[in-house]
Amino acid sequence: KMRTKEFFGKFCSKFLIWNLVAMALVVILLVVGVNYGLDWYTHHGESIRVPNIEGVRIAKAREMMDELGLEIVVTDSGYNKRLPADCVLSQNPGPGLTVKSGHTIYVTINSSNSPSVAIPDVVDNCSYREAEAKLISLGFKVLPPQYVTGEKDWVYGVLSNGRRVSAGERVSIEQPLTLQIGSGQYGADEELNLIGGDDATMQSGNGEVDDFEEVKE
Repeated sequence: KMRTKEFFGKFCSKFLIWNLVAMALVVILLVVGVNYGLDWYTHHGESIRVPNIEGVRIAKAREMMDELGLEIVVTDSGYNKRLPADCVLSQNPGPGLTVKSGHTIYVTINSSNSPSVAIPDVVDNCSYREAEAKLISLGFKVLPPQYVTGEKDWVYGVLSNGRRVSAGERVSIEQPLTLQIGSGQYGADEELNLIGGDDATMQSGNGEVDDFEEVKE
């Protein structure tokens, strides 16, 4: 006959083995479940090629992204007068790259209004070439200069649509500018001042004209 001690020993041994087997199965099921869950959550193995939406109006671009399961977010705006307003100027990620479903595409759209820029301090502060270079670098179109009396090529004013503008005033970059520069010629008053300055050298310290004695041989 089997003793009680032997019976419980065999029972516990079998019970322990089945417990270990059951635990192993649970661990395997958990690993498989987590793996499939991550694949489903991250869309593992699923890739979507990002379409080119540059130049496309934002409303149409949203429709295209919705059909592909992608999100679109506007992060900035720019200005290009050759393109219609509200169209996409740039996108990130770029066209042709592959992303997963639900990925967000960040875009910059074209503004309907041209930006305005502050006029730099160029009046009576720099030459024509320097002022022209500064304005062009800011995006302005500079028309041929308007000549005024004064020092040659020195800037005396900035005109926008015939109106004089001051430093710091904001002007649309679509509005051409005209620089008023010196022609190198002076007005009658300035010429008289120059002549008066020469005559002054002929006067004595008390402001009277010196008397000259004619020398005869």
